[in-house]
Amino acid sequence: MGVIMNYNFNGKSITISDTEIKQLMDGLKITKQEAIELWLSDNGYEINEEQQKLDETASKVHINKDIIQQKPKKERKKPEIKVSDEKKEIFNVILNNLRDIYDRPNEKVEILNENKLISCEINGITFKIDIIQCRKPKN
Repeated sequence: MGVIMNYNFNGKSITISDTEIKQLMDGLKITKQEAIELWLSDNGYEINEEQQKLDETASKVHINKDIIQQKPKKERKKPEIKVSDEKKEIFNVILNNLRDIYDRPNEKVEILNENKLISCEINGITFKIDIIQCRKPKN
């Protein structure tokens, strides 16, 4: 460890390693007295007004790491829904047939999603018909 120095601070005997003092002196290019004062301040024996002001300022600042790490989101294009003529034709045939058969006061037929989903209520029972067109398999 090295030579240990006893330092008298306000009537208290404090043990400081000469190696630490020498490292502070060499690293910061300061005198021995300044190195001792810095060591006392760093280890909570002495209050450094400048350091205390910096600590107060730093404690007021709150950094949100999420804000720093977020990348701006790119706007996505809305997907273009392509509906084939065949699907439109099947949808209309089913819709028209249901309306012809079940278009009475107690029963109703309605479109929930154009060219895709039809709902019909018959005798208090609700049915949904979903028209799904399958894609050709990729080779």
